[in-house]
Formats: sequence, structure tokens, C-alpha cells
Amino acid sequence: MARPTVPALRFTPEQMLPAQDVKVAFFDVDGVLTDGGLYFSEHAERLNAKGEPLVASETIKRFHTLDGHGLKLLQKAGITPVVITGRDSQVLRARLHALGITHAHFGTEDKRPAAEASLHLLGLSWDQAAAMGDDWPDLPVMRRAAASCAPAHAHAEVKAVAHYLTQAAAGHGAAREWCDLLLTATGHYARMLEDYLQ
Repeated sequence: MARPTVPALRFTPEQMLPAQDVKVAFFDVDGVLTDGGLYFSEHAERLNAKGEPLVASETIKRFHTLDGHGLKLLQKAGITPVVITGRDSQVLRARLHALGITHAHFGTEDKRPAAEASLHLLGLSWDQAAAMGDDWPDLPVMRRAAASCAPAHAHAEVKAVAHYLTQAAAGHGAAREWCDLLLTATGHYARMLEDYLQ
């Protein structure tokens, strides 16, 4: 008979307490789900009236599989991930679609109204919300959420309001670390881990 699994991850009660009632988690993209670097490539798509190639810029983003699986685990636990980002790109939309994330706000710098719209749609309150961001546009959401997180490299003002600072860097498992804390705080982590080991 297999012995019960004891999770290797440990969080302090102080780290988990603000997140115990979380039902929705807001995430920024650049600097949270990615390493914050913006990669652009150029390719010719069509010709202009003179027969010269028109060069279009294409955004390239790098995502980490640990973060993606963490977002999937949140959904399985009944915690809705919501992406709020100041940018928009097809590659980001494709990644969110692949992860099954249906709640997202693109191209918005004013993130608080976007978060409030999602809360209203989901029938939830700020007391049930968590937020992860790395720069000033994320502060209005992070300051209102019950639990907030910043990656290790985040701006100093964001670190100052975050309940939890990740050890992992953004784009290298930081979002997964936050997801793991949320799952642990809400009582789902050990059970879900056990399910994977069956």
C-alpha cells in the first residue's frame, strides 16, 4: 500500500492567511507570466503600391510550462485565473486559449476597472481576490486584493505592497510559485498532488 504523500512545499501561516478565501486570481503578463523582455521580429507580409515589401513587426513571447500548469491547477481547484494586460498579441491569445483561460482583458493600462468588471461577472468581491503584478499599473489591483504577490525582480513600489515575494524569477516559475501558495492556502494542494500520484 502506498504511503500518504507529504508535500515538499511549505508556506508559513502568515503567507497563507490572506489567501485562504481566494476564488479569483488576477495576473499581469509581461514581467509576471513572461520574463518581462519584449522580443520583436520583422517579416515581409505584402507589397505596397510600388511593389516594395511592407515590413510588419511580430511579437514573440516566452512562457514557462510550470506557470501554465499552475494556472490549469487553479482552474481545477475552482479558482478563476483572470489576465489583465496592457498589451495584446496573437501569441498571447493563443497561449491563454491553450490553457483554457477565458477571462482576459487586453490592451488596458487602467487595470482596476477591468478587475472590477471580472469580479462583477463572477459574482465575487475583492475579499476573494488575489493579484500578481510587477509594476505600477498593477498597484491599484494589488492594493485592493485580499492577497497579492510580486516576482523577485518587481519594482520596489510593487514589492512594498505585496503580501508575498517569489523566489523564482518571472517567466521562470514565479507564477507557479504563487499558484502553489494559493492552492495550499485554500486547502487544495495536498489533495491534488495525491491525485497525480495515484
